[in-house]
Amino acid sequence: MTQKQNSNSAMTSLEKRSIAGLSSIFALRMLGLFMILPVFSLVADQYSNATPILIGLAIGAYGLTQALLQIPFGILSDRIGRKRVITIGLLLFAAGSIVAALADSIYMVIAGRLLQGSGAIAAAIMALTADLTRDEHRTKAMASIGISIGLSFSIALATGAALEHWIGLSGIFWATAVLSLLGIAVLHLWVPTPTRCINHRDIEPVPQQFTKVFRNADIMRMVFSIMILHCLLTTSFFALPIALLEQVGLAKEQHALAYLPILIVAFISMVPFILIAEKHRKMKPVFLGAIVVLALSQIGWAFFSNSLASVLFSLWLFFTAFNILEASLPSLMSKLSPLENKGTAMGIYSSAQFIGAFVGGVLGGWIYSHFGLSDVFIAGSLLTLLWLILVSPMRQPKHLSSRIIHLEDVSKANADSIVQQLNAINGVIETIVVIEEQVAYVKFSPDDIDSVTLDAFCQQSS
Repeated sequence: MTQKQNSNSAMTSLEKRSIAGLSSIFALRMLGLFMILPVFSLVADQYSNATPILIGLAIGAYGLTQALLQIPFGILSDRIGRKRVITIGLLLFAAGSIVAALADSIYMVIAGRLLQGSGAIAAAIMALTADLTRDEHRTKAMASIGISIGLSFSIALATGAALEHWIGLSGIFWATAVLSLLGIAVLHLWVPTPTRCINHRDIEPVPQQFTKVFRNADIMRMVFSIMILHCLLTTSFFALPIALLEQVGLAKEQHALAYLPILIVAFISMVPFILIAEKHRKMKPVFLGAIVVLALSQIGWAFFSNSLASVLFSLWLFFTAFNILEASLPSLMSKLSPLENKGTAMGIYSSAQFIGAFVGGVLGGWIYSHFGLSDVFIAGSLLTLLWLILVSPMRQPKHLSSRIIHLEDVSKANADSIVQQLNAINGVIETIVVIEEQVAYVKFSPDDIDSVTLDAFCQQSS
C-alpha cells in the first residue's frame, strides 16, 4: 500500500479559494443570525402580541430548527450534493429573513426565525470543506471557518445596535436576506465543485453510532457544555440590553460603542489562556476556570447592574470566558472522542449548541416576565455552577493528534493486519481502517510517536 505523496505539500490555490469562500458563506450567515441579539429585546415591543416569553422565543427560535435539521441536512448532502443542499439552506434562510422583515406581529417574527434556522447547512459546509481540501490541511480549514464564525459574532454584536438605529429592526432582517443571497453567489461563483461527495468519518455522523456516543460520559459532558454555553449566550443577550438601557441609562444607539472595545479586549485576553491550555497541557484547569469566570460575570450583572463600569467589567469577563470555551470545546471533543465516533459526536455536539440557543431565549423571557431582570442573571449563575459540578469529574485530556493515511488495495482481508501494524508503532493510541474510504485514521501522542516508523509505513509499497 502507498500513501499519496502530497502530505507535506503546501495548500494549493484551489484549497485556499475553497476555504476562503466557505468561511465567507458561514460568516455571512452567522452575521445575519446574530445581528438582532444586542437590540431585539429592546425594540420588539413594536410587534403586536409581544410578551417577554415570546420575545425570548423569537431570539432563540432559530436554534430549534437548526438542532432538528443539522444532521439530516448533512446526510442529505451525501445523497444530492453539497452545493445543492447549501443553496437550499441559504434560500430558506433568506425566506425566513423576509418573513421576519415583513412581520407586524411577534408570531410572524417567530415563524421567520424558525424558517431561518431551517436552513441548517453547517454540516454540509463542513463536509464540502473536507471534499475540497486534502486531509492534512483539514485542521487549518476548520480553524479558518471557526475564526470566521468568531469574527462574524463580534461584528454582529458591535454593529447590530447601530444598524437598528439607522435602518430599524425590519431593515436588519432585510440585510440578512441580502447576505444570504450574497452567500449563494459566493458558493456558485467562487467555491469549486467537488468531483464527488465523500463520507468523512471524522466529520460526518453515522446514525448507527448515536447510542455509543450518548453512553460516553466524556463526550456527553462536552455536549452538555456547548448547550449550556449557548443557553447562557441567548439568555444573557435577552437581559443585558435591557440592563444597559433601563438600569445604567445607556441609550440603545450607544450600545455598539460599549460592545466594540470590550469585544476587542476580551479577544486579546483570551489568547494567553488558549496557549496555556494547548501548549502547557492545562486544558482542564483552563476549561473549568473559564466556567467559574462565566459564573462571576452573571453574578456581576445580577447584583451590580446599576453601574456602567460594573456591567462592562462583567461583559469583559463574559466574553473572555465565552471565547475561551468556544475555542477549546471543539478541541476537547476531538481529544476525548474515539476515532470511530468522532463525526457522530460532532454532529450531536453541533445540534446541542443550537438547542442551547433555543432554550436560552425562551428561558430568559420566561424568567424576566415572572421574576424580573436580576433573576435572569441569578438563574444564569446557578446554571453555570451546576455546569461546573457536572463537568468537574472529567479526565484530563491527553495531548493527542490525528493523522489520516490514504491506502491502496485495502480490503476486509487485510484491514485487521493494517490496524495491528499501526497500533504496534510506539505512540499510536488508536487506529481504525475504513475500507469504503480507503483510509486509516490514526490517533497518536505527538510526544511519544515513533515518527520514523509511522512515515515508513505510509511510504511502503504493497
